[in-house]
Amino acid sequence: MKILVTSKKSYPAPGISSSGPIASAISVTLERPDRIVFSGIQPTGELHLGNYLGAISNWVKLQNEARSNEQVLFSIVGWHALTLPQNPKDLSRSRADMLATLLAFGIDPKRSVVFYQEDNQCHTELSWILSCITPVGQLRRMTTWKSRLATKRNANSESEVDESILNAGLFTYPILQAADILAYRATHVPVGEDQTQHLELARNLADSFNRTFDPKKSFFPLPSQLITPHRRVLSLKDPSSKMSKSSPDVSSRISLTDTTSEIERKIRGAVTDSIQGITYDPVNRPGTSNLLSILAGSVDEDVEQVARRYEGKGHGDLKKDVVEALDGLLKTPRTEFERLRQDKGYLSAVAKEGAEKAKQRTSYTLQEVRRLVGLC
Repeated sequence: MKILVTSKKSYPAPGISSSGPIASAISVTLERPDRIVFSGIQPTGELHLGNYLGAISNWVKLQNEARSNEQVLFSIVGWHALTLPQNPKDLSRSRADMLATLLAFGIDPKRSVVFYQEDNQCHTELSWILSCITPVGQLRRMTTWKSRLATKRNANSESEVDESILNAGLFTYPILQAADILAYRATHVPVGEDQTQHLELARNLADSFNRTFDPKKSFFPLPSQLITPHRRVLSLKDPSSKMSKSSPDVSSRISLTDTTSEIERKIRGAVTDSIQGITYDPVNRPGTSNLLSILAGSVDEDVEQVARRYEGKGHGDLKKDVVEALDGLLKTPRTEFERLRQDKGYLSAVAKEGAEKAKQRTSYTLQEVRRLVGLC
């Protein structure tokens, strides 16, 4: 993995002014890492195989390969979940389950900063300041806003329905997403192509803030999209679309907490085709190719190489091997997840420690932002 290295910087510890007699008398500083990686995940819905192969496995790799001059932060973004209606009890349980899932699948709180977004108020404070320099027109162009609006209009028979039917949080959450990133002055963000537009907004807001309030020094770095190996996992029932935790058909996805029997049932019922033999052809054989891709991801091999092993074999052989590979991949983390979710004291301690580390990083950011905009 290519590492972008720049000169090392440091900044005052939280609560210490960057100038004056106190600063000169206290030499405590927090070293600013050369590379800061930030990413977030919503706590709602059970994570599925696509989430693991497309995101979490890469998070773990980034964590494990991080050097001493790098920092990685992963946030469970509860405020973002509120943009859609939530049952409070379900949301509270989902937050803890998401943390348990991340820990069970390899996120190590000793090597990464993992925390609940809502435990660090710096996110919302910075979001408000950024919202004051964000053009409304830029938010209207966001694909997620337009798609939500289109969905609501299609579901309503009245043609005059307009954007007033959606809540303001759905409209402004890209600003909060930008604040999530900029609060840590992150240099890299591992996101898929579907989030590129949101990252561009974060870059635009960072640039706008710098030009307006700090034209000489440019306080905020412009975060770069971190391209990581990505395996696109498709629905088991409709291989023309991605595997999704929002699909009403639970048989369309492999949840990370599925039992062996559930995995077997779902894979045996997965859509393939009637063509004899096994070949990797995503265009003409999407269902079969999806199973090959899932198998390759589960054993961390090249999919073309995996496909060659099935020359002369049938779908029954492939599905059997996919079940075995998935069960082998998920068995140990699944057991660890069940153990962790019962240990509420440990989860609370991890979340608290992570939040303290997060606030330690962002307190300086907000201190400087307030100074630059004239609030102190």
